Amino acid sequence: MGPAPAGTQLRRAAGEPEVMDPALESTGKEGKKESSKKHTVAGTPLEGLLQPVKLSRAELYKEPTSEELNHLRETESLFHSSLLRLQVEELLKEVRLSEKKKERVDAFLREVNQRIMRVPSTPETELTDQAWLPAGVQVPLHQVPYTVKGCFRFLPPAQVTVVGSYLLGTCIRPDINVDIALTMPREILQDKDGLNQRYFRKRALYLAHLAHHLAQDPLFGSVRFSYTSGCHLKPSLLLRPHGKDEHLVTVRLHPCPPPDFFRLCRLLPSKNNVRSAWYRGQSPPGDGSPEPPTPHYNTWVLQDTALESHVQLLSTVLGSALGLKDGVALLKVWLRQRELDKGLGGFSGFLVSMLVAFLVSTRKIHTTMSGYQVLRSVLQFLATTDLTSNGISLCLSSDPSLPALADFHQAFPVVFLDISGRLNLCADVTASTYHQVQHEARLSMVLLDSKADDAFQLLLMTPKPMIRAFDHVLHLCPLSRLQAACHRLKLWPELQDHGGDYVSAALGPLTTLLEQGLGSRLHLLAHSRPPVSEWDISQDPPKHRDAGTLTLGLLLRPEGLTSVLELGPEADQAEAADFRQFWGSRSELRRFQDGAIREAVVWEAASMSQKRLIPHQVVTHLLAFHADIPDTCVHYMGGLLDALIQGLKENSSTGEEALAAVVRCYDDLSRLLWGLEGLPLTVSAVQGAHPVLRYTEVFPPTPVRPAYSFHEHLRERASLLPRPDKPCPAYVEPMTVVCHLEGSGQWPQDAEAIRRVRAAFQLRLAELLTQQHGLQCRATATHTDVLKDGFVFRIRVAYQREPQILKEMRSPEGMISLRDTPASLRLEKDTRQLPLLTSALHGLQQQHPAFSGVARLAKRWVRAQLLGEGFTDESLDLVAAALFLHPEPFTPPSSPQVGFLRFLFLVSTFDWKNNPLIVNLNSELTVEEQVEIRSGFLATRTQLPVMVIITPQDRKSSIWTQDGPSPQILQQLIVLAAEALPVLEKQLMDPRGPGDIRCSGHPWTCMMC
Repeated sequence: MGPAPAGTQLRRAAGEPEVMDPALESTGKEGKKESSKKHTVAGTPLEGLLQPVKLSRAELYKEPTSEELNHLRETESLFHSSLLRLQVEELLKEVRLSEKKKERVDAFLREVNQRIMRVPSTPETELTDQAWLPAGVQVPLHQVPYTVKGCFRFLPPAQVTVVGSYLLGTCIRPDINVDIALTMPREILQDKDGLNQRYFRKRALYLAHLAHHLAQDPLFGSVRFSYTSGCHLKPSLLLRPHGKDEHLVTVRLHPCPPPDFFRLCRLLPSKNNVRSAWYRGQSPPGDGSPEPPTPHYNTWVLQDTALESHVQLLSTVLGSALGLKDGVALLKVWLRQRELDKGLGGFSGFLVSMLVAFLVSTRKIHTTMSGYQVLRSVLQFLATTDLTSNGISLCLSSDPSLPALADFHQAFPVVFLDISGRLNLCADVTASTYHQVQHEARLSMVLLDSKADDAFQLLLMTPKPMIRAFDHVLHLCPLSRLQAACHRLKLWPELQDHGGDYVSAALGPLTTLLEQGLGSRLHLLAHSRPPVSEWDISQDPPKHRDAGTLTLGLLLRPEGLTSVLELGPEADQAEAADFRQFWGSRSELRRFQDGAIREAVVWEAASMSQKRLIPHQVVTHLLAFHADIPDTCVHYMGGLLDALIQGLKENSSTGEEALAAVVRCYDDLSRLLWGLEGLPLTVSAVQGAHPVLRYTEVFPPTPVRPAYSFHEHLRERASLLPRPDKPCPAYVEPMTVVCHLEGSGQWPQDAEAIRRVRAAFQLRLAELLTQQHGLQCRATATHTDVLKDGFVFRIRVAYQREPQILKEMRSPEGMISLRDTPASLRLEKDTRQLPLLTSALHGLQQQHPAFSGVARLAKRWVRAQLLGEGFTDESLDLVAAALFLHPEPFTPPSSPQVGFLRFLFLVSTFDWKNNPLIVNLNSELTVEEQVEIRSGFLATRTQLPVMVIITPQDRKSSIWTQDGPSPQILQQLIVLAAEALPVLEKQLMDPRGPGDIRCSGHPWTCMMC
């Protein structure tokens, strides 16, 4: 279907990770289920590893040809790197239709034209008299109300014209669609056909007659109905060839009126063309009140009148400018990867083509630009221009009869006028969809400005489904509840305008309502668009409730997410009444510490996991209170994975509070160590070195206080001995704390002597803690265990020069050299690297509160797959940290659920063979240093472990993966993650509920050990 096979070759040639791409052709399992036979022996190349090209001296220093010089000059001026140019060219080569296939498509189009012109005419009948239709075909339109004036007869089209992207050369694979406009003869239409859906009824009958006759032709393997861009008033006829070319192309037939048939002044956004008396079946009111305008209805009629003029405009602008066509193709890929181009109100490829035409007309894009520059220019425009408040127009006319942009802003949330100045191209685009496009454009511009090596991969080859892009997702189901919401919200004019489509009518008011209620918690709210359905010509068209589910995605702000208080105005202010009206019974007067009496809403949430789900309470309350949608119809997917990191006795907490209690206890112990009196040397640093102290222990320890009746007290040893007739005491895992002492000339220079001095310090430390603070301690030669508040901390005294002394090697001649030894590496890792890592990840948790949940879910899943022995805690913590430090093309996760999904995606798609995973803790690594790290990685790849994770403190050796995983274990993890991700995403996108996430029936997604 698409470009993935060559895209895979391109990524390997460029050293990029392999990424599954559902929108293009999926390389899927071929790229992941590769052989696990890898070698780690030094000097032996890894399977699939990139190798430098060997050139002879003559080839290496050969003078470049004039063609090569021109190519380099173009690359320098039109692209920011040669690599990017190669990637873009390869992608465009794959998404374009080949010349051979174009010839087959053209031949099919000629046959279609001949068949259409041979369809016989019918006698004239009333619109409501449809007995002439054959039994095997249904009218592809909901005729409600059924009674309508007018007559209809079928005549062959006056003109058959190919319109759309195929004619312009900007269509992309895998979905090759060719749009054909069928100009209906004037004899079919009547003067007032613009009223009360008469034109749309005739249009549907025209297609029904065509469908009946074309379905009998052996040329066509499939003849089906669909909706044009999801609009249920505008069906289209889909024709696919018979035989092996069935999936080659889909021809879409669009009936349209003859030129200048409709009076354009009657189709302005302020005009009404659907009479209330006809639509509602009621007598018109006698008070002379005006009819409500029908801007969307008018726009759908205007769209059919402008098909040919739009193609002519785009043909003139794009013409022979190959760079503009390349830019349009790249923009279509960009939209498709973000699922923004499908369904009613999607930001389609046609819209971006018209946007390119607008930017050319305003000289922000030049025809000599490359496709990459066009992509950048359009994304920059989208990122910085808000069409919801400042619309744009292609119209250059100064005709005073044309409506102003302000008139369109009153009728539509997003405004982009075509060349006529009367048609809003973005009429069906909601404000939420456009804000999502803006958000994605801003993220893309930041990525492009960074000039990262993997910018192409992240921008155009990484899919962003809603479940993976948004922190929380909720489903409204069944859709029939939205009909009641329209009645509750009094959306009769909107229903009349949308022809009874209660989903589209209620969508805008509902998203506005939720945006207002979520307030500072919300960064972006997006909604799914009903899929464009197809159905057989013998079936009735699908009803609005058959569109499936309306899904809303919430991108949350971590800084305001966990607040339990919605603070309103003071009681004596005029806004207080509006606040009470909005929140209903949840609003109450409260007195605050500053003495103010305010309206406020307080949400019930005790633990951090419950606070993360406050948006659930907000959404269900507002939908029930304002839209009459009960909570049973709101299926909220935000914390379904929380149960996996809850303790056995915890039902509401995911352990954040327990982790915070341990960290507070550790902080108290640190202060005690800093303030100890009587140590020969002062404490220079106290650092944690345990997963609990970086908030990543899956199940944090609980404080344990021994029951003295279960033990015997050994006074001479100050110990408790468990009694054999009592239950076994609980296991308490000690948490390592590294205590650094200041340097001194009195420290010995011999490794064994240093160990003995450290042992003395351990004994003195236990003695002082017991004497000065009454803590129970147990000292050994290597550590001191301290019981504090029910937790056991294992304090290890460290001397900063000890690793260096362990590296010293004395030759027979008495020369001293430094060389890494297993003992020195282990000591440096335990006393220097691990505390630094723990401190950095502790800071990351303070910036991103969801980090703890993501890292713990990741480790929970890996251990459930029986792979925990192959991965250290630190390596999995760093992979989770990468999701927050380098989230591109996403934003940092604000919920454990979406972070875990991205963890599975990263593990299953990252190219571990040819790239190191760089985790830039505290942003210490510059871009130049990261480039140097990648170069050094390729030069020494065969001497490095199979999984390489680089940090600012560990730039070459990847110490956290030196002992594992093995190639086989890593490959198994990749395969399991690739299998688990789609299964889990499908469960979370199912409004009927995911069932038991702990074990879904698939062994690769089982979350229980």
